[in-house]
Amino acid sequence: MVEHMLSFFVALFGALVGSFLNVVIVRLPEEGGSVVFPPSHCPVCKKSIAWYDNIPLLSFLLLRGRCRQCGVRISWRYPLVEGATALMALALYLHFGPTILFPIYFLFCAALIAVIFIDFQHQIIPDVISLPGIVLGFGLSFVNPFVAWQDAGLGVLFGGGSFYLVALVYYLLTKREGMGGGDIKLLAMIGAFLGWQALPFVVFGSSLLGTVAGVGAMIKQRKGGKTVIPYGPFLAIAAMLYLFFRQEILLLFVRFVLHR
Repeated sequence: MVEHMLSFFVALFGALVGSFLNVVIVRLPEEGGSVVFPPSHCPVCKKSIAWYDNIPLLSFLLLRGRCRQCGVRISWRYPLVEGATALMALALYLHFGPTILFPIYFLFCAALIAVIFIDFQHQIIPDVISLPGIVLGFGLSFVNPFVAWQDAGLGVLFGGGSFYLVALVYYLLTKREGMGGGDIKLLAMIGAFLGWQALPFVVFGSSLLGTVAGVGAMIKQRKGGKTVIPYGPFLAIAAMLYLFFRQEILLLFVRFVLHR
């Protein structure tokens, strides 16, 4: 009974953080945007949103997805982010339990969720997320039993350095930007939180996911090789997969190497 109550409050906490992430996703890409001021308001009629209309998930259902003041439809992104963050918090709690790993990787995953939605919509990864994330991930490695500080440091070096080298070679060969600086910094942040050992899977897994999504986008948009999709979300998804399935991934890798 107690365990069920704890799980409920963890999910509730996740939903509340998801509500804040919605503010981050909307305002952070705006020039001079603040996640504090002004208070939550409808983007169309600009009326302030009352606290009882700002309850994660529940308010969206009670309002039937519309603003109480002007009746405009509320984006499905709001409950999606809140629900995803709630589920992520619960999954992390069930995976790591009430240990120091829970707050460390909840912070990491919350940042990744924000990156996914911002990059999909605006095709940018704000430095205000990735750069502090690099510093924080490395700093926390001194108290993180999941990753040694040496591995975190190499993760930053190899994560940022490898993507920078790939981007440089691509530009020299094609004279076109093939990878944004945001992706380079994001992989460095992922390396800081997960260690250098995660990078091969994150790069391979994100490339595979990106290829599948890219083919689908090419078919839908009919732009051929000119189709552009953001890469950051696939890096973030691959990083979360590694976080939860590290042992299984490493076991598969060992079996693959030994069978060769």
